[in-house]
Amino acid sequence: MNETVVIGLSVALGCGLLIGIDRERRKGSGPHRAYAGVRSFTLASFAGALAHMLHPALVAAGALLVLTLSVLHYWRDRSDDPGITTELALFATYLLGVNAMENPAVSAAASVIVAGLLAFRSPLHHFSRVSLTESELRDGLLLAGAALVVLPLMPNLPTPWLAGANPRRLWSLVILIMTLQAGGYVALRVGGARLGLALSGLASGFVSSIATIASMGTRCRQQSELLNACVTGALLSNVATFLLLLMVSATLYPAALTALGPSLLSGLVAALAVSAISLFGHHPSADFAKPKGRAFSLTQALLFALILTGVTAAVAFAHTHLGQAAVTVGAAAAGFVDVHAAAGSVLSLGASKLLAMPEILLAILIAFSTNACSKMAAAYLAGGTRFAARTGVGLVVIVLATWLPYFLI
Repeated sequence: MNETVVIGLSVALGCGLLIGIDRERRKGSGPHRAYAGVRSFTLASFAGALAHMLHPALVAAGALLVLTLSVLHYWRDRSDDPGITTELALFATYLLGVNAMENPAVSAAASVIVAGLLAFRSPLHHFSRVSLTESELRDGLLLAGAALVVLPLMPNLPTPWLAGANPRRLWSLVILIMTLQAGGYVALRVGGARLGLALSGLASGFVSSIATIASMGTRCRQQSELLNACVTGALLSNVATFLLLLMVSATLYPAALTALGPSLLSGLVAALAVSAISLFGHHPSADFAKPKGRAFSLTQALLFALILTGVTAAVAFAHTHLGQAAVTVGAAAAGFVDVHAAAGSVLSLGASKLLAMPEILLAILIAFSTNACSKMAAAYLAGGTRFAARTGVGLVVIVLATWLPYFLI
């Protein structure tokens, strides 16, 4: 008996035992007990492996036998809960045993998934019937359809009537904003207002700080009692902005960290400080607030994507007519859309020795400042005056702290 056969039979045996133990614990006793337990599942998996070894016809015969026994038991079942979970699990276990002879790793992994689905029966039922609301299910299906159905059908070429924008990239931005809003909604349900939205803002900031602030503003407009929590999440997204800028600099032009480091670290400290002030100044009663409304706003996501598309078209126009010499102006314009893209272009020029270090620092600081202006505009458009005022004060402090080393050195 070679090593491959031993491994296959061992995995088949393990699959049957793993799944069968769970079924044995739920089998019950007496005349209404389930018809398959740990021994039946182990034998079914092991028989599948043996059938695969002996002859392909035996695999089909074994599958027919398992299905026949399952149908007969279901037909004779007189219990109050005549489900088919055990019957399906037994058939799946047989198939895992068959597959184990050629793909033992796949069968082993799949058996863990099957056993997990069986073991977490109560939490899954509770989530489906109690935790998940009807509107949340619809929103989940809408988001999945937008990402998995609509996105692949979008043209992947620049379109003149969209100011040269790529429809697929534009729709990807819509999906991004919807996902960020949904992430904040889930974080609010799971972690509460204080911690959930803060962590959501920090994580989402690595994707797009502007979009994060817009999504936090939308959540604040829906639930005004979450003002402090939404402001905290919006400000924490700036922490991700600085961390990404440090990563971009270290990747494209490590030597620039000497000049950029003081400003970026100063801004990072300021972002952490204003976020901490907002977090610890959070009113305790809002910790127990439940999310209201939809998980995301499709209208707001579409509007925000169109605004950014218009700004992108303006940036492209500026670059075309001003030329590469106007680096500072180009960086300022690009910063309105994405500070990381602006910084990346400036750092690339610096790495090519086309820009001196002071010019690099000035261009990136200006790009960061114009990006902060976009964030303030997003805060006002999405969250209204109160949210924009609170977020804007924090952004001003962060911008001033980022510029401070430039004037002191």
